Amino acid sequence: MSLFIGIDSGTQSTKAVVLDLNERKIVAEAKAPHSLIAGLPAGHMEQHPQEWSAALDSVISQVAAKIDGSRVRGIGVSGQQHGFVPLDEKGEVIRPAKLWCDTSTTEECAILTKKLGGEKAAIRTAGLAFLPGFTAPKILWLKRHEPANYKRLRHVLLPHDYLNFHLTGNYFMEYGDASGTALMDVRKRVWSQPVIRALDKNLADWLPPLSPSHAPAGTLRPALAQKYGFSSDVIVSAGGGDNMMGAIGTGNVTPGVVSASLGTSGTIYAYGSKPVVDPAGEIAAFCSSTGGWLPLLCTMNVTLVTEQFRQLFNWDHAQLEQAVASAPAGAGGLALLPYLTGERTPNLPKGTGVFTGLSLNTLNPGHLARAAMEGVTMNMNYGLRRLTALGIKPKEIRVTGGGSRSAYWRQLMADIFGLPVVAMVEDEGAALGGALQAAWCEALAQGKKAKITDFTTGIVAINEATRCTPEAKRKSLYRKLQDRHEALSKQMRPLFA
Repeated sequence: MSLFIGIDSGTQSTKAVVLDLNERKIVAEAKAPHSLIAGLPAGHMEQHPQEWSAALDSVISQVAAKIDGSRVRGIGVSGQQHGFVPLDEKGEVIRPAKLWCDTSTTEECAILTKKLGGEKAAIRTAGLAFLPGFTAPKILWLKRHEPANYKRLRHVLLPHDYLNFHLTGNYFMEYGDASGTALMDVRKRVWSQPVIRALDKNLADWLPPLSPSHAPAGTLRPALAQKYGFSSDVIVSAGGGDNMMGAIGTGNVTPGVVSASLGTSGTIYAYGSKPVVDPAGEIAAFCSSTGGWLPLLCTMNVTLVTEQFRQLFNWDHAQLEQAVASAPAGAGGLALLPYLTGERTPNLPKGTGVFTGLSLNTLNPGHLARAAMEGVTMNMNYGLRRLTALGIKPKEIRVTGGGSRSAYWRQLMADIFGLPVVAMVEDEGAALGGALQAAWCEALAQGKKAKITDFTTGIVAINEATRCTPEAKRKSLYRKLQDRHEALSKQMRPLFA
């Protein structure tokens, strides 16, 4: 009668779900907020890791009060990718973590790229280009800008690793999340010595050993087990980045499935049985947290943009949807490049938002809102087109995240992507993925010959009532508007610089 807890520690909050493996359903949920540090210079996005661990304790305590704690067999943690958590020799946090959305490291990216012999050479070496979101340039930023803090550095962890450390006391890193650091050779799943030497030869001693994603990070610390009312032998699985855990939670663990997450940022990713390395560096050649690979595109501006317009006009979510629906497809020629916080795909850390097509006919709330929703969706489609060019052949897009709850937006995605779009029964895909990975890990620890599909099948479910298929005329229109969107983006890039 086993229960497994999945944790999703994101940018804005931490969520927990409890999976009853026998009933094959979620039986308890909880959520706790945490916040960004206010008042930082433009481009700097940071959080206190201690807020994550406090939120983690809160959500586990909340769900523990709703279940029989003696039945809990495992915990799996999903965390926002790329964040740099610097610890000293005692395991104490040295400074706040620089996050995935921090774009203050463009100079460090250029330095590392030059040391590796240029962008093509960097991709040949590690499988990834150096982008501001990744962890490697954040480490170099600390070395260049805060030498006193860098001198104290003895352990490098990612956000979900820090929570695993909080739960187990062990320094641990698995292939999936580690592949997003740009410190790892994603083809061979080993730390890249050329990249480490370009940063600091001592860094090799400060990185945890790399471990397979089916291996446990450890067991729950006795003091925490007692606090939560759990057994002292509860396993903490490897966990992974939010996209890796979201892949498990949407059943994206075999070739042919493509998932899209529409939150503050947006991601689209697919399972690969071999590395999918983009010679242009636009698609991240990540590893999955199930033993495969996870080619992924990431855009930094999705609900971040639509929420700005919703708040600008003081709408609730239903009113936003009504406003978008009030304008015609294509917003009467009004278009938005939605780079409000720079952009990652395409790589434009200094990008800004650009409207074109403003006229007396389009300067109104409905057209502005529709152009915003269309703009962020086309920006994601830019990356989906690139994934397709690299050999990924999607048959449908499984969507999760806040944006997926809007029926109107799902139809808009189907029309722009040119593919069926469907949401999941369980929307907290990353948290569910953590619980499923924990169940897989615990089964293997018991000596069972288990595959991850043994756990996703029958638990991960599509909500067929949400399925949207492309409408032929709108699909044709959006194909033309997509070309315009990408041409405008290319024309504006020199001005952003």
